[in-house]
This record gives sequence, C-alpha cells and structure tokens, in this order.
Amino acid sequence: MLVHWNAMHALYLAAVWLHLLALAVWLGGMLFLALVLVPATRRPEQRLLAPALFHQVATRFRWVGWACLALFIVTGLIMLGYRGYGLADAFNGRLWQGAFGHTLALKLTLVAVILAISAVHDFWLGPRAVAQWQRDPTGPAGQRLRRQASWIGRITLLLALVVSVLGVLLVRGWVAG
Repeated sequence: MLVHWNAMHALYLAAVWLHLLALAVWLGGMLFLALVLVPATRRPEQRLLAPALFHQVATRFRWVGWACLALFIVTGLIMLGYRGYGLADAFNGRLWQGAFGHTLALKLTLVAVILAISAVHDFWLGPRAVAQWQRDPTGPAGQRLRRQASWIGRITLLLALVVSVLGVLLVRGWVAG
C-alpha cells in the first residue's frame, strides 16, 4: 500500500508542478503581450512592422496558451483525484459541498468563461483584427477591432488572475479541504 501511495503522491506532485508551470507560462505570456508587445508595436517607428510582428507572436502564443489550458484540465482532474474526488462526485453533488466545493465551482465557472471568451478572441475576433490591421494599419475598422480584442484580452487576464487566487485559496487558504 505504501508503494501505491508514493506513486499517487508523486503523480500529484507532478500534476501540481505542471499546473503551476502552465499558469506561469500562460499568465506570463498574457502579461508579456499586454506590457511589452502592445506598447512596443504602438511606437511610430514600428508602425509598418507592427501588424506582421503582432500576428506572428499572437499566433504562436495562441497555441501555447491553449496547451496550457489543456494542461490545467488534465492536471486539475489528477489533483482532484488525489483529494479523493472522482467524476461521479461532480454529478452526485459531493464535489460541490462546503466551502471547498463552492470555491471550486466558482473557479471552474470562471475557467469556462475564460475558455469561451478565449475561443472568440483567438479564433474569430483576434484574427479579424490583425487581418484588418495588415490591410489598413491606421483605418478605423482595424482600430475598432483591435480595441475590442484588447478589451477581451484584458478581461481574460483579469479573470485568470482571479482564478489563480481561487486556486491558492483552495489549497492554502481558508477553504483548504
């Protein structure tokens, strides 16, 4: 039995590490885009290069970000399993009981919102904004689309920060189970 527990504990620790690594990459990437790339591409001397550069960086980060989101789901399920919760507990209500369950439900609801708005941003609005920007770098249609994409990006970042705080509260805060 001790060997089984050690293997489970090792799997749990690996899942926690991967979860945190994915969080660092995902949040770090969003912060890089918001705090470094966007301001750099607004400089007048970058006006001609900006659309292509932004397109390349954003397209590359899109797949990194979605890989991180997939890792969150897989590692989150492993961590719940380690805590003694299975898929059936989500359907019979056991998973959602008490402060831990309520906090987890809020966290997962926000994750679902992040997934939905990220899909809109990454696969519809963002590509339209960049394409319009490449066609007409100073045109009002491109500026409007980029502003909308930027706001969705900011909302996603804010929600991601809230989700990370809820994750800390689940394992280290007042709702640790």
